[in-house]
Amino acid sequence: MRRGEDKAGGGMRVLWAEAVGTFFLFAAVIGSGVLGKQLAAGNDLVAVLAVTIATVFMLQLLVTMLGPVSGAQFNPVVSLVLRLRGQSNWGDTAVMIAVQVAAGVAAVLAVHAMYGLPLLQLGGTVRAGPGLWLGEFIATFGLIFTVLMTGRHAPQAGATSVALYIGAAILFTSSTCFANPAITIARSLSDSFTGIAPASAPAFIAAQVAGGLAAHWLDRLLYPEG
Repeated sequence: MRRGEDKAGGGMRVLWAEAVGTFFLFAAVIGSGVLGKQLAAGNDLVAVLAVTIATVFMLQLLVTMLGPVSGAQFNPVVSLVLRLRGQSNWGDTAVMIAVQVAAGVAAVLAVHAMYGLPLLQLGGTVRAGPGLWLGEFIATFGLIFTVLMTGRHAPQAGATSVALYIGAAILFTSSTCFANPAITIARSLSDSFTGIAPASAPAFIAAQVAGGLAAHWLDRLLYPEG
């Protein structure tokens, strides 16, 4: 096999890993929200706990399983920070983000089909205001800082660290921790428990990008040698 063919094959493995991982992660978040709401009998705490448990379990599994293939990014902010750290190029990063978004939309459609819901929807839950935007900034800052610090000091614990952080952040942040532009887009296409109104999505995404960049900056401040 020629070197170019081997590189192309490796690139496709990375993209397929990202597509599969993003699909199952987003399906876990949105699907558990649908089921949790159906079983909660009006108690939103039950639905939130259902989403938290499903997300933590799925993240632990997916990062363990697919981390060695693609780095288990599943998140445009993670991909952007890795690019800023010189671990990719802009073309590959753009393709990675496109795959994440496409897989997320596919997950929404699959969840809607599983539960007999209309396939095409728009989120109806308005999530706006400084408190929620700050929550998204903090949630994403914490996620990226967890990824960077764990990668430096305990890479073998990456799956557990990320899963535990996200589980905690769902429960302590005002926004319930979207922390991911791709899942924000996906959730804007679902009028379910975890949905978000499309008009609320841009501010969430801006807060997420700002939080990720702030975590990247702090990492560089703490470790200027790289």
